[in-house]
Amino acid sequence: MNRQTFISGRSESRIRKTQRWIERMWMFGLLLAALLLFCLNLDSPPLLNGGEQTINQVAGELTTTPLASWQWFYPTFGDKSYVEDPPLLYWLIALAYKTGNDNTLITRLPTALLSALSVPLFYGIGREIFPSRQNALFSSFIYLTVLPVVQYGRLAIADSAVLCFVMLMMVCLLRSRRDLRWSLVAGIGFALICLTQGIGFGLLLLAIGLIFIAWDTPRLLRSGYWWLGWILGIIPGLVWYTLPWLEGQAFLTANLIQESLQPFWHSVKIPRTLTGYYDYLLEFLKFSVPWLLFASYGLGLAWTHRNWGWAKFVLVWTGVYGGAVCLIGSPLSAYSLPIYPALALAGGAQLAAVWNSPRSQSYPRFWVFGLSLMSLGAIAATVYFLLEASGKLLPVVSSSVALTFAIAAILVARRDIQFIFILFWGMYVSLVLLMTSPHWIVS
Repeated sequence: MNRQTFISGRSESRIRKTQRWIERMWMFGLLLAALLLFCLNLDSPPLLNGGEQTINQVAGELTTTPLASWQWFYPTFGDKSYVEDPPLLYWLIALAYKTGNDNTLITRLPTALLSALSVPLFYGIGREIFPSRQNALFSSFIYLTVLPVVQYGRLAIADSAVLCFVMLMMVCLLRSRRDLRWSLVAGIGFALICLTQGIGFGLLLLAIGLIFIAWDTPRLLRSGYWWLGWILGIIPGLVWYTLPWLEGQAFLTANLIQESLQPFWHSVKIPRTLTGYYDYLLEFLKFSVPWLLFASYGLGLAWTHRNWGWAKFVLVWTGVYGGAVCLIGSPLSAYSLPIYPALALAGGAQLAAVWNSPRSQSYPRFWVFGLSLMSLGAIAATVYFLLEASGKLLPVVSSSVALTFAIAAILVARRDIQFIFILFWGMYVSLVLLMTSPHWIVS
């Protein structure tokens, strides 16, 4: 009678192993798709004037400096301390120069790899807040095919590199709700944000996380172990910001904090005109197609289900960061990039709701109108590129976009759920085609 009578435990263990294997395969697949999109044709066009060339020079100066030198902690630009940005991105690019040549490809490669890594991390966020894998996948596909995320993610600028650390902090913050040990990694993510984009930007993202926790899981705010993990995690960033003060160079710390907070207080001092906001809104709409069409409905869905954790997370992220973007000014500035993950989550939730709805249910007519209008706009762009002789690839890219939107509009009018896959695949192929051309830095 030593036989095992009940096998439910073994079956459950096998199911869990299968689920973990499926999760890893999806994350690996998303990473491969992101690597192709973010790393293709990085060496064309040349480094941009201003941001990229400045970063190239600062990182190049680090390669000729011993690792134990003070300059590695606080890089210089020429003979002066460079306090415009924290040094993490300069460190990564300088280390890349030590393993390869100082060229455009190597300069952009670290940020491109970090941007690609942000995609599976974003999928992890979706798996933490959504009840099904489908919602997380749809959201990840949207995030992967948002033009500003791909375009800026390929540039050697801190604004693109920081997205990876934002995803790291957020996914670990969400996991800490069921395992307090993840708060340590969330704190490390916050420190990496501060070491890449500045303490002001880091505090804004931290505020989003804390507001969500206060609404969704307020018990964590009373947990000493949870706060201890955060404190231990932020030590690297805290050391970097306080080291000049300990060394008797308090002016350097003051300049670092002032530069970090300047985009916020400076934008408040400058009065914004209605014309300026209209221009910002127009640019935002132009570079968010077609996903803003579905994300807007997803935000309404989140408000309807605001008692759910995913809805709270989306509403807090969109509301707090959207308000900050309005204060900062331009929706296409570097500080605006983290708004797109929140919109991707909203759009993914809406598309998943459509996928699981009865097939007899009609879709909003505005979707047909919006997709048709976008298709006409892409056709007009194709004609313009052909008349201007803007190269061979741009007309192909715009034609691909026009065909994608036209087919999707027809399928939506027919209540065919396959329009979702048409949009995902068409947008991805169009972006790959765009990245193979030297015109992928669009304005």
